[in-house]
Parts: sequence; structure tokens; C-alpha cells
Amino acid sequence: MPNTTTQEDESLWIYPKIDSDWNQKIISELSIHPVTAQVLVSRGFTNFDQIHDYLYAKLPNLLDPNLLPDMGKAVTRILEAKKNEETILIYGDNDVDGITGATLLTEFLNYIGCNALAYIPNRTSLNQSLMIDALEYALAHKCKLLITVDCGITAAQEIEEVVKEGVDVIVTDHHEPTDQLPHCIATLNPKLKGSTYPNRDLTGVGVAFKLAHGLTNILISKGDMSPSKIDLKRYLDLVALGTIADMGSLLGENRILVRYGLRQMRQGKRIGLKKLFAVCEVDTEEVTPIDIGSKAAPRLNSLGRIADPNKGVELLLNNDPDSAEILAKELDLNNIERQKIERKDSEDIEQYIKKHPQIFKHRGILLYSDKWHPGIIPIITSRIAKQYNRPTIIIAIDNGLGKGSIRTIPEFPLLPLLRENAHLLENFGGHDYAAGLTIRYENIEAFKKQFITLTDQTLIDQDIQSKLQLDAKIDFNELSFDFMESLSLLEPYGNENPPPVFYADARQAWAPKIVGKTHLKFYLEQNDRMLEGIGFNMGFRRPQLLKKNLLLRIAFTPQINNFLNKASIQLHIRDFKVLEG
Repeated sequence: MPNTTTQEDESLWIYPKIDSDWNQKIISELSIHPVTAQVLVSRGFTNFDQIHDYLYAKLPNLLDPNLLPDMGKAVTRILEAKKNEETILIYGDNDVDGITGATLLTEFLNYIGCNALAYIPNRTSLNQSLMIDALEYALAHKCKLLITVDCGITAAQEIEEVVKEGVDVIVTDHHEPTDQLPHCIATLNPKLKGSTYPNRDLTGVGVAFKLAHGLTNILISKGDMSPSKIDLKRYLDLVALGTIADMGSLLGENRILVRYGLRQMRQGKRIGLKKLFAVCEVDTEEVTPIDIGSKAAPRLNSLGRIADPNKGVELLLNNDPDSAEILAKELDLNNIERQKIERKDSEDIEQYIKKHPQIFKHRGILLYSDKWHPGIIPIITSRIAKQYNRPTIIIAIDNGLGKGSIRTIPEFPLLPLLRENAHLLENFGGHDYAAGLTIRYENIEAFKKQFITLTDQTLIDQDIQSKLQLDAKIDFNELSFDFMESLSLLEPYGNENPPPVFYADARQAWAPKIVGKTHLKFYLEQNDRMLEGIGFNMGFRRPQLLKKNLLLRIAFTPQINNFLNKASIQLHIRDFKVLEG
């Protein structure tokens, strides 16, 4: 994207808070590196119980599934379906969270003796009326019970239609409820008003796992199944995949689920997933959350955007290496097609922004057109919101109906805006920081006016300045392999638990090189130790760095770089400031 504003190289650095006494207590109690201790101080840990749960929580520390209201009702109805040999339809949303959750429940229910089918709607936005499509599928397959995964909480009217046709419904979802809750057998959602479930941050697949856990507890307690017959760990790879892809918080219970899910994934037991990693050129035994977020998830998501998302469930359930490989390659081709469409639409949006710099007079961005693919806009919306650090709405119009994606910044939660303007919208759903909407073309300008006015009134200039949170100061001589080992305690990294960012003052040994057309390679020296750094997409900042012997303050994340079987520590440069030269 063009460097339309200078915000990208003017991040506000937020320096770590210092509490020397608390830092010293952490070092003494846990015998960890002083800089790692400072990261824990910076991230707001105030007692050893919090730190212990964060660093060392294990599977037995998962929350009791019965803390979710309605869990007992959901379990009872599913066991009734099992007893009566009823066919159960699992209806999942068409993103990775929904696909993994639907896969998990379908696999688990069939394993315990139910007859379960999965159905993922082929859609491009939050058009909840597609649940009627699922009703037709349910009736055609004589399903008496429909379980939603990662959707349904805002579909009260559609669910009423399903129930009228004699199909019982259980909603499992993690999105914010609207005022009108579905009337169904049970609603499992940690965000329900009055819910006492301690983890509001479960994703859709996380809620599906909780349902499997609740069923397991009952089957074992009644003696209907031996504990040795049910190993819930086998489903944690799906939980990790969906939670990471859906940007679930990697703190608390989610952190346990993802940590153990990654271990399960690295064993390579799920053939379809292993084949997917192969087409992504990811080593299954070394897979990381970054690999999932940047390589595996986009390929699965491409199905819901431009193809048939049911193939995602088919791949993840597949135990045949040959057919799984064919499916994985098909996903890869879909992703290439998705990238082409995305590139075209991105360029169109970039050109519009370039020609209309007045957009930046306001603190929110809303763009709409009938030229853009509705399945692609969530990706572009995320990128623009991040690049310009503003609440962003992009709407793709088709036949007079706009399907919009919304992403925002922490200072501007979305749901109050959507609820206040519900009269202008056909539908909306999501979270405070990522949501979707459906709107008639004739209402877009009125909605845009409300959105821009609210962002301008709510946000100040500092809110829309990008911020870089620093965790600790570090000297080059502390950047050892032992330190990197100490730092690995903080993994897995992801949403709300990002890799630590350190800062140090160092001189340039010589001016940086441009590598890969747009990246900068730094050569930095401090007290006779030289380290190399890489600044992605920082090539345009090279003119600032051409003087000899410049002293820089660098913000970076250290990484171990393995090249020709030789390991070295390299710095991922996040930002820099010229101190003197």
C-alpha cells in the first residue's frame, strides 16, 4: 500500500513500567532471567498465582464445562438423540473457527456412537438467513437435532423457523448476543448475559470442545464409556487451529488449549492437516502459531470466501493420505485464486485512498463499491485498519445489498455503534473488535455519517497514532541462547500474548542493505558485539540511515536463525529512532 500518511514510521513508543522490588522477587522465586522477569512485570502480572497459571498451567487446570449455562440441557438432548438413533446435523460457520468446530463435533459424536453429519454454508458474509438453507439440508437428511457451531446467537428468527419444522436446536457460539436470544433446547456461549463462565474468550471451536468435554464427563460418570476409550487430547489440534485462526486470546484457558493443541498437531496424527501443512511448506513437527495464521488458516479460509467450505471439514476428517493430498492441493489452488482477487481489489482500494487523501481528515474509514468480492473484504479491512490505525468498514455491494466487514482499534469498540444503528442494518454480528454487517445500499450513506461522526467525537489524535508496546530494555551481551530458552516459557504467542519487544541503543557498523526489494538488513554493534537485524518493509526508511556511525535506538524481537545448520541470534527490527550521528 502507498505510504499515504507518515504514521507507519511515527509509532508512539510505550516504555515498560519499572518495579525493581517486584522484578527481584520474580527472579528469586522462579529462577528466571531478569529480562524475562521484566516482561512479566511489564505485562501486568501482580502475584505469583497469576504468573504460575500463565507459565505452567496444564490440562487438568481447564475449566469445568458445566460452568457454561445450559450444558446439562445440551448433553441430555444429545444423549437422547444417541439413544433414539436420530441423525444430528452440525451446522458450522464458514471460517476456520467454524470449520474446525464442526469437524471436532462431527468426529467426536460419531466416535461415541451418534449419527452426525456436518454442513457448512457456502456464503460470503453474515447473512444468517442461510440457516434456512441448513433447514432444507436437515429435513432432506431426516435430522431431528441441529447443533450450530460458531454461529446462531444472532439468528433468533431463523432458528424459530427451524424449530417450527420439528427440528430441535442447540446453539454453540462465542459471538456477542443481541437482545433477542434464540428459543432453543440450549445455548452454550460464554458471553451470555449472566453467564458465570470465567473465560469469555473461548472461540467457536473452544465452545465445541467444551460440549465434547461435558458429554465425556457424563458418559464416564454413568459408566457408559471407559475413561481409556475417550482421549480428548486428540481433538486439541483442531482447537488450536481454530483458536489461532480466529485471533482468540492466548491467555488463560485458551493458552492451555493452544499449547497442548500445538503438541498434538506436531505429532502429525491428523492426516488431512499434515497434507495441508505439506502444501504450505510447513514442517508439521515444528509448526508455530505464525505458520497457522499466515499459511494454513488462509488456505482453509479461502474455501469460505470463494469455494465450498465443506471441503475443509472433509479434509480435516480424512484419514486417507492420497485423497487428503488431492484435497489439500485443491485448497492451495483456491488460495492462489483468492490471492488474485484480493490483489485486484486491494489495488483498486489503494488507488481510491491515494486519490482521496481527505479520508484522513476523519478518524474512521468507510469505503463501499459494487466492484469488490464480498469474500475478500475481511482480509483487506484488517490490513487497512492496521495500517492506518483507524476503525475501518469496507462494504461490497451486490444487487443492492451490501456485505460489510469491520475492524477497529482498542479505543473504539464496535458493538455500541452497531446496536445504536441497528435500524439501518439488515443484520450484524461479531465482537467489539471485529464484526460483520449486512446493509441495504440506500442506507449506507446514513450509516457512514453516523460512523464517521461517532469516530470523530470519540477518538483523539493519539488514539489513531500507532503504538509500540515495549517490554524491557536489554543489552546485546544478554542475548544468549540461554536467554532465548528462558523466553520460550512465554510461548505460544498470539493475540493478547504477542512476542516480547525489547529495546537497546546500538551503533550501525555500516549502512543497512535493501534485501528482497522492500526489507532492510541492519548491522548493529554494541560493546564489541555485532548482531544483524531485519526490518520488514522498511526499505523506504533507508535514506535516514546512510550516515556513518549512527547511534540508533532499536525496538526488536530476537529470533534464532538457522542457516546451513548454524544457529545465530538475529533481531526482527520493529522500529527505530536515530539518536545521534
